[in-house]
Amino acid sequence: MAQFDVYLNPNAETNRNIPYLLDVQADLLDVLATRVVIPLHTIASMPKPARHLNPILEISGEKFVLSTAELAGIPTAMLGKPLENLNAYQKDIVAALNFMFTGI
Repeated sequence: MAQFDVYLNPNAETNRNIPYLLDVQADLLDVLATRVVIPLHTIASMPKPARHLNPILEISGEKFVLSTAELAGIPTAMLGKPLENLNAYQKDIVAALNFMFTGI
């Protein structure tokens, strides 16, 4: 598991509007039984994202909204195999987390 890996959302109740989860936990903490993830919403399910809090990220040519305020810890065993890595968006993701925690 690597920071900024993308996983399918295993929750059948939410995966239509939130098809993916983004792992934002530092690789150094991969010994923990949980990972910190942020949901990636479809554009249709989150049509007015906050500029600094909810960056738009692209997965396989489709755009999704990072719902930073919905950050959560989930068991590593629920994630399965990563689909791709969004390290190219590191600056935007870290900026959204900083904005949520510090307001800057």
